Amino acid sequence: MVFELPPARSVATNPTQEEMRGWVLEYMSRIQETMFGNLNYEAEMTARLVRSTFFIADEDIRQSRMPRPEYEKWATIQDAYIADKDMILIEGYVGPDPEFRAGARLYIERTQANIPAMQQQLYFPKDDEWEPVFTVIYTPGLPATGLSNNRLIAVDVDNYTTRILGSDYFGEAKMGSLRMWNRYVYERGGLALHSGLKVFPDVDGREKVALILGLSGTGKTTSTFRQQLDSLPVQDDFNALMPGGKVYATENGCFAKTFGLDPDDEPTIYGGTTRPDAWLENTHVNPDGTIDFFNDSHTANGRSTFPLESIRHRDPRALPPADYMLLLNRNENIIPAVAKLKREQAAAYFMLGETKGTSAGGAAEMGKNLRVPGTNPFFFRNDALQGNRMHELLETMPDLEVYLLNTGRIGGTDGDDLSKKVKIYHSAAVIEGFVADTIEWVEDPDFGYFVAASLPGFDDEELLRPRMLYERQGRSDEYDAIVASLTEERREYLRSFPGLDPSIVAAI
Repeated sequence: MVFELPPARSVATNPTQEEMRGWVLEYMSRIQETMFGNLNYEAEMTARLVRSTFFIADEDIRQSRMPRPEYEKWATIQDAYIADKDMILIEGYVGPDPEFRAGARLYIERTQANIPAMQQQLYFPKDDEWEPVFTVIYTPGLPATGLSNNRLIAVDVDNYTTRILGSDYFGEAKMGSLRMWNRYVYERGGLALHSGLKVFPDVDGREKVALILGLSGTGKTTSTFRQQLDSLPVQDDFNALMPGGKVYATENGCFAKTFGLDPDDEPTIYGGTTRPDAWLENTHVNPDGTIDFFNDSHTANGRSTFPLESIRHRDPRALPPADYMLLLNRNENIIPAVAKLKREQAAAYFMLGETKGTSAGGAAEMGKNLRVPGTNPFFFRNDALQGNRMHELLETMPDLEVYLLNTGRIGGTDGDDLSKKVKIYHSAAVIEGFVADTIEWVEDPDFGYFVAASLPGFDDEELLRPRMLYERQGRSDEYDAIVASLTEERREYLRSFPGLDPSIVAAI
């Protein structure tokens, strides 16, 4: 049975980009046109509202939840609000493959037309077979009075419906469908990965696929779009991993972070962002229309959307099985620039999901040391299900290589003269090294994974073997203390998940 949308005064179904641009200019304030001809909206919200997001459930799911009677109360309030509003309906697919795609739709007030315009760039176009699976009902003008921040993101995965009240941040619309897609994939025997995806067109005579997992803002999109060995980006945010390593993409466009965007370091993203058809949000635009990508006076979480067709990329359909999985860890102490994980370690490090929070997660995460299973803050139930499913999937992929990449620092925080930064070109050299099989590996005596003894094109061996940095600086005791505390903390963390396969805990 198809969920019926609440009636409105009028509904514009699948308007063009030009029509929505017109409504943006007509109805919206805080809009700036850039020198490239695209529009930037300075949103009141600068990140996802983690504390305002709830899954609808009456039992404990080890996620933030809202009982169904309370959800139904808010649904009634939202439906009544929509009754006299002019709405926009955007329809399309999450995923391009006919055998694995889901119809999706966004229903939102016309007075916030930048959000459906951005979402339209990410959906794959509907066809004659389209029917809705996911529904996102979005009312930026309606506050959820009395709740945290007077805003609400209510995710009813049982009925594949998400209701959003009070936020004007585009990321809530995008993640509205993708949170529900997490369950959709799980029910089909796979796992939704918060990951980029890229292909290397000719490695040993065939195409190879890399999945790049990481929290938003940790280098996932940058690593995906960097063109090592003529690699081509496929996807920048979510992919499905199925038995045997089969992968499916989700989106027809890119949602990229714009703060710090440099045409030399990230030419593909810069090219897509500076086109007239791109949309910007919370990116600093000067009064003369020039963009200052390094100004974070409003937020460091500026964003852009643009269609994949705007850039050189690999068609996201009919992808071969995955060859590599990269777990990004933005650390600042003893995690090397790259470590190659043993098979028994892969599910454990996936489950640990260690990194430092960024502005993408809002004030609740920024700058804090985090553990987010799978680096996926959008999973719908007990995260032990993620770890166990990954363990099961790895058993069907004996040739998959799994790596841990530090995209942060070694030896201390930013501003500490004793620390060193793992820069973009370092991570690029790492990826090129393991794909070309030019890295010489040695086992790390403390953690049991493999670290690089040599890596062509890499200019600092202390980033590859952090103990060397600590020993040179007379900090060996500090290094040993971090090893001991980190190992115990990891084991305790993994033990906290009821139902997690004991072999995953034992791998640390």
